[in-house]
Amino acid sequence: MGIDETLSQVRADLTRLEPAEAYSASRDNDTFIVDTRPEFQRRDAGEIPGALVIERNHLEWRLDPTSAARIPEAVNANIRWIVLCEGGYSSSLAANSLRRIGLHRSTDVIGGFNAWQAAGLPVVAPNSTSHSGPDGAGSGS
Repeated sequence: MGIDETLSQVRADLTRLEPAEAYSASRDNDTFIVDTRPEFQRRDAGEIPGALVIERNHLEWRLDPTSAARIPEAVNANIRWIVLCEGGYSSSLAANSLRRIGLHRSTDVIGGFNAWQAAGLPVVAPNSTSHSGPDGAGSGS
């Protein structure tokens, strides 16, 4: 099975959210938006106010309430994690992975950050000086 079929199967088991639905849901006490985009994407495009930033490679360890590496918000398996990536692809796979470790309310945002931004939802604009690389040159992306 290839990635396209895998993605279709994963999404069939998720109740994915439009950006406005995710924004509204994030106001609940037991719901968190988790931005898994790498730092360079957040630096270039901005961030969602109040979102927890956990890059993809740490996600399961940080959100599993039984993990020694969990974040303070990961108090139990009933937390609703709304995963967001750049375009809404890897976030579906990430939400599925969270569901497989018992975080059954996990889902993702249809269209990811790109759709969030296009919907005019709140974004903290990137700092103009954050576009520089370590040597002060532009990122070129």
